[in-house]
Amino acid sequence: MVVKTLKIGKLKLKNSLVLAPMVDVTDLPFRLLCRRAGAALAFTEMIYVNAILHENEKTKQMMKTCKEDSPLGLQITGNDVKEFEEFVRRKKLWEKFDIIDLNCGCPSTRIVGTKAGCYLLRDTEKIAAIIKILKTTGKPITVKIRLGFLKNDVLEIARAIEKAGADAITVHARLSNDAYSKKADWSWLARVKKEVKIPVIGNGDVFTGEDASKVLEVCDGVMIARGAIGDPLVFTRVLDYLNGTKDNKLATPNRGAVGDFYNNLEQFEGYLKMEKKYFGTDADFGKIKYVGGKFLRGFAGASQKRDEFMKLKGWKEIEDFVLELGNGLV
Repeated sequence: MVVKTLKIGKLKLKNSLVLAPMVDVTDLPFRLLCRRAGAALAFTEMIYVNAILHENEKTKQMMKTCKEDSPLGLQITGNDVKEFEEFVRRKKLWEKFDIIDLNCGCPSTRIVGTKAGCYLLRDTEKIAAIIKILKTTGKPITVKIRLGFLKNDVLEIARAIEKAGADAITVHARLSNDAYSKKADWSWLARVKKEVKIPVIGNGDVFTGEDASKVLEVCDGVMIARGAIGDPLVFTRVLDYLNGTKDNKLATPNRGAVGDFYNNLEQFEGYLKMEKKYFGTDADFGKIKYVGGKFLRGFAGASQKRDEFMKLKGWKEIEDFVLELGNGLV
């Protein structure tokens, strides 16, 4: 299968692989790792539009970027149309981003409780109104959804999103109340693609090159989320699979092989170095331990090392830990 390119509005991507926006995961260092591994597009973590309007330091950290971090989408959510109007008026808040994405797919009870995220799927008129407001920025506007709030009405939602002027739509093939234990239903991705003319990006349960290939048979792009946490090289393996440049058995990491030890350790070290470089003393160690711990798997004693990592305090202890870990794998 030849790797597709993907065009969203006027933005043409080098391939069709997209890193999903993930809360407490997709900060600048993590995005850079995934880009270097082959992701063509990445997004910030989901940010409330009113948090952006307040311009507090935490929000600015979430929006931090650099030259290499491109093209970059800003993912926002909210419920108050007036806040989106104010957001658009303040150009400095969004001008550095290549895409603006409206999150209508987050199922978190905390987010839904504020009538944002998945809750917006209950009101296609509001979604359409927000899209039309965001379109006045002149940026490509995308929308991330699920199959529905508590019932599947994804085709109606997709039609409304296209009619409002969105440039692409990402569909996570589950309902808002579906747990991850329930497999994503990719058959609905094909139905949405037949329903609308704008690009459709498929999301949900994409972990291997074979998974990505199946989604790309019915969609224009594929978004990888959980499959990338602690394993940015999933993008490299997917591209290799799609290009036919590696044996198909390499579609998943051979956890336990010596090469995987060193590849993963290198990624882990790179993640920590960039966290220190870009955030330093302002680094969120809770987030670093959550994401960093995901790299520590696939080798003898991994569970014990994760436990040790979770107890560390400050950069000195973390750097000593990484050095010891590397020496232990030699």
